[in-house]
Amino acid sequence: MAAEMKIGAYVCKGCGLGERLDCAQLAQIAQKEGKAQVVREHEFLCNADGVATIRKDIDGEGVNHVVIAACSRRSKVEAFNFEDVAVARANLREGVIWSQPDTDEARELTQEMAGDYVRMACAEVLKMQIPRGNPNHGSNKRILVVGGGISGMTAALEASKTGYDVLLVEKTGALGGMAAKLHKRVPDHEPYADPADTLVADMIKAVEADKHITVHLNSTLSRTSGAPGQFSADISQESGGTQTENIGAIVQASGFTPYDASKLDYLGYGKSPDVVDQLGLEELAKAANGGPINRPSDGKEVGSVVFIQCAGQRSDKDGELSYCSGHCCNTSIKQAMYFKDANPEVDTNVLYTDLRTPGNGEDFYRSAQRKGVIFTKGKASEVDGSLNVKFKDLILNEEVTTQPDLVVLATGQVANAGVDIEAVPQDEPDQWKANSGSVLNLVYRQGKDMPHLRHGFSDSHFICFPYESRRTGIYACGPVRRPMDIAQAMEDATGAVLKAIQSVENAAEGRAAHPRSGDLSFPEFRKEGCTQCKRCTVECPFGAIDEDEERYPVFNEGRCRRCGTCMGACPVRVISFENYSVDSVGSQLKAVDMPDEFDEKPRILVLACENDAYPALDMAGMNRIQYSAFVRVIPVRCLGSVNTIWISDAMNSGYDSVVLMGCKHGDDYQCHFMKGSELANTRMSKIGDTLQQLNIEPERVITHEVAITDVERVPQLINDAAKIVDDIGMNPFKGF
Repeated sequence: MAAEMKIGAYVCKGCGLGERLDCAQLAQIAQKEGKAQVVREHEFLCNADGVATIRKDIDGEGVNHVVIAACSRRSKVEAFNFEDVAVARANLREGVIWSQPDTDEARELTQEMAGDYVRMACAEVLKMQIPRGNPNHGSNKRILVVGGGISGMTAALEASKTGYDVLLVEKTGALGGMAAKLHKRVPDHEPYADPADTLVADMIKAVEADKHITVHLNSTLSRTSGAPGQFSADISQESGGTQTENIGAIVQASGFTPYDASKLDYLGYGKSPDVVDQLGLEELAKAANGGPINRPSDGKEVGSVVFIQCAGQRSDKDGELSYCSGHCCNTSIKQAMYFKDANPEVDTNVLYTDLRTPGNGEDFYRSAQRKGVIFTKGKASEVDGSLNVKFKDLILNEEVTTQPDLVVLATGQVANAGVDIEAVPQDEPDQWKANSGSVLNLVYRQGKDMPHLRHGFSDSHFICFPYESRRTGIYACGPVRRPMDIAQAMEDATGAVLKAIQSVENAAEGRAAHPRSGDLSFPEFRKEGCTQCKRCTVECPFGAIDEDEERYPVFNEGRCRRCGTCMGACPVRVISFENYSVDSVGSQLKAVDMPDEFDEKPRILVLACENDAYPALDMAGMNRIQYSAFVRVIPVRCLGSVNTIWISDAMNSGYDSVVLMGCKHGDDYQCHFMKGSELANTRMSKIGDTLQQLNIEPERVITHEVAITDVERVPQLINDAAKIVDDIGMNPFKGF
C-alpha cells in the first residue's frame, strides 16, 4: 500500500533571497495554499545543515514529497538529490530576484512572482509520484559493433579495455576496412612531417587476441530487435548459417564507400586508365612499396601528377556531392609525398579551391611544400583522354592547360548507412522482412535502419550529443556518421562506445538513456480511455511505441527517452509519467494567483524547453538581464510534450498570452529529442483556428525557436509578448 502523501516545503533565504523577499509569507503560502504539512525556512538551504534538515524530515517526519523554494532546478542538483522522494523546485533566485530590478517600486511585483512560483511548485508536487523505475528493463551489457574497419576495431578495443564483452560483425572476409587498402596514413601527431604507418595490422592482431572480443567475418545482421539491455541480433554468415545473439547496445561503424568516379567522365575518369581516384592511387602506391610509382596505362614511372581536389564534391551539379569530405586535402598532400619521397624530381601539383587540413594545422601542408609539392589555387573544368587538364588559375585569373602523366581525383565519402527510411515505404510490424540494402535490419515500424541526415549519413545529434540518434541504444560512429579521417574516426568510435556503455548501465538500472540519463520515470496509459488514434505511435521520435492486436499502444520503456512527446500528442490525455503529466503541468498553470482585468497586471505563461530555453532564462538571470514581472515560466521536458489542453486551460484561466519556447528544428536541429520541437511547432500551427472560434486573438499564442545561447534574446521575447498584450488588451476570459 502506498504511503500517505506528506509534503515538506523548504524556503531558502540565501543568495539574497532573504533580503529581497518576504520568506515568511512564502512559507505561509506553502502551508495554507500549497497544503504542505512541514514548512521550514533556512538561511542557506543547500549547505550541509540545510540538506540535513530536509533529510531529517524525510527520515523522521515521513516527508515524501519535497518542495524546494530556492534556486533553479538546474542548480545544486547534487545537494537536492533525494531519490526516495518526489521533488519540485520553485525558482526564486534566477527566475525572480535576479531577473527583476532591486527597487522599492518593483518589490510588490517581485513578491507576487515568488508567491506564484511557490504555489506552482506545491501544485506540481501534489500531482507527482516517486518513479519506480522501468520494470521491464534488460541487463545484458555486451556491445555489438557493426563494421570491422578502423572505427569498428577501435570501438571494440575501447569497450574491451573497460571490461565489456564485444561482438564484432564484419561483412567481408577480413578486418581493416578502407584503411587496410591504404599504403600510408596521414600523421596524427607531431611533427606532422611524413606519411605514417596505418597500424591496421597491429589493430587486427590486438582484436584477434582480445579475449573480450568475438569476431564474425563474412557476416551481416539479418534481423535486429529489442531495446537497450535486451537487443536480439540474428547474425547471418555468407555460408548460409544464422545464429541469434543477445546484446545490450549497438555501435554502427559501417564506414563509407568512395564516390563513384565513373560519374566524373568530364574529369577524364573512364577515358584514360591514367585518371584514378585517391583509392586507386593507394593501390599503385602499395604496389610500388615505397619505390617509384608507375602509371597504369604503360607501366612507366610517373614524372608528373596533378591532384584535382573536390572532384564531384562541394558541387551543385546533379548527382554530385554538395558537402566536403574533410580528409581529402590531407590525403592528397600525403599522396603527393609518396611521389616526392620516392623521387624528388617528380612534378606534383595539387589543384585546389580551398585547402583544408584538419587535425594538423598547416604543419603537414608546410612539410609538403618543403618537399617541393606545388599547390595551385585553381578549378578544373575538363580532363580529356590525352590527359590534358584544363583549369582556371584563380590567382592569375587565366585559363591554363597542363598535361601530366597521371591525374588523381579527390572524390568524397558516401556513407554505408543502409536503407533511407524516408525514401522507401515502411512495413507494418507484422510484415517485417530482411532487406538486402539494410545494415541493421531493425524491427521498427519506422524502418529497418537509422534515419538519415540530409546527405545520407546516419542520424546523429551534431549540436549537443554527437552520437545520439532516434534509435535508443544504437550509436553511429566514423564516416557513416559524418565525413572524417582516420584520427577523427578513432576518436569518434571511442565516444560512441562510451555512450553505448552508458546506455547499458542505465538500462540495467531501469533508467532512461541520454539526454534524461538516469530518469526512472516511464510512460503509462489508461487503456480504457484510449481511442486508438495512433498519434502517440506515429509521433514518438524513438520508435518506442507499437500496437497490439487490438491497435492499442504497447510501450517499449527501454527505447523510451522520456521526452513526453506521446503525452503531448494524445488528444484524450491518457498518457502520463509518474513525475510529469498533463495534470502536473496543468495544476501549475492553474495555481497562479490570477489578477482580475482591472488590476492591470497581465499574466504571461511561458512553457520553456528544459534543455535550451530554460537554461537561457537561467543565464539571463545570472547576467541580471531583466524581463517582465508578469511572466510565469513552467519548464517542460520537450516542446513535443506540450498538450494543447494546456493552451486551452491557460486561456480559460485568464492568461493573456502563452509563449512556447523550444529548440531549433529542421535540418540543423538542436532539439535534444530530435523531432519534439518540430512536432510541437506543427501542432501549434493548427491552434489558431481554435482560438479564433473562441474569439481569442491568435497572436496571444506564440511559438519561438530558442538556442541555449539566446541569453539576451529570450528576455526580449518575453517583453515582446508583454507588449502584444499591452496593444491588444487583456484576455476576454479573465474573471470568468
